[in-house]
Amino acid sequence: MKASATAKHTALIKQKALELGFSHCGVAKAAFLKEEAPRLEAWLKQNYHGQMHYMANHFDKRLDPTQLVPGAKSVVSLTYNYFPKQDFTQSSHYKIAKYAYGTDYHFVVKEKLRELLQYIQEEIGEVEGRAFVDSAPVMERQWAQKSGIGWLGKNSLLLNKQQGSFFFLSELIIDLALEPDVPLAKDYCGSCTRCIDACPTDAITQAGVVDGSRCISYFTIELKEAIPAEVKGKFANWVFGCDICQDVCPWNRFSKPHQEPDFDPHPDMATMSRNDWEEITREVFNTLFRKSALKRTKYEGFQRNVAFVKQQEKKEV
Repeated sequence: MKASATAKHTALIKQKALELGFSHCGVAKAAFLKEEAPRLEAWLKQNYHGQMHYMANHFDKRLDPTQLVPGAKSVVSLTYNYFPKQDFTQSSHYKIAKYAYGTDYHFVVKEKLRELLQYIQEEIGEVEGRAFVDSAPVMERQWAQKSGIGWLGKNSLLLNKQQGSFFFLSELIIDLALEPDVPLAKDYCGSCTRCIDACPTDAITQAGVVDGSRCISYFTIELKEAIPAEVKGKFANWVFGCDICQDVCPWNRFSKPHQEPDFDPHPDMATMSRNDWEEITREVFNTLFRKSALKRTKYEGFQRNVAFVKQQEKKEV
């Protein structure tokens, strides 16, 4: 009787997740990530987090979901597609990561998660839990892998056979026991090294390990000071984030355009010329990216990034 109720609850949650627009939903038992502890410690000791000091905070919380939700029994991992209908990197001189085209995913996905948690509480009863969207010390890729959604690629991102990697990850950590899914036993990257070979800053130090402090996304978003001269000529015109390791991944040939209107870009983005980007005013920046994750770098940061790419082109001529 108990097992059947658990199975029923699990099926109910997964069905509702699909109705809310999530692409995949998997479940893992909430427990200490014992095998991840030494990997995280080694990554931090190498200073691969650079100036992302928050990555070194709450070490135990990153590994133990019960420290985030007392009495947690299940981690529900979900994916939400953001692959765009139009890839502006094909037509725009300056490139922006696809995840930042539309409304900030933190708001869009978090609202969906809250709906799902509310549904669980209404349909199942008193369930305590929290929703997480890349905004707390949660090892989301590892939990998604544990829940059978995909495997960790050589670029350290979660890969899925049906969807590639252009999706957001999010979690519900709840004190309700659910039926855990089986992690994938196979790594489907095989001998492919396209992501490692394509990274212009050599940020992928070995299969599955990324030196975050050498990633173009780090330089254009996280770094608050001047971009170091040593990486001039290596940005391939990326001015916010970078999709290179995803664009070259063979599994992303299965990516299909999202169906989320909030992720559609401002219509003016399609007509932005090289000069428009170089001469962008604060007013235009705020209009184009009013609700976008791109606002993280702020107007001054975006100007710095464009100027850096423009400067490296002059030196190449």
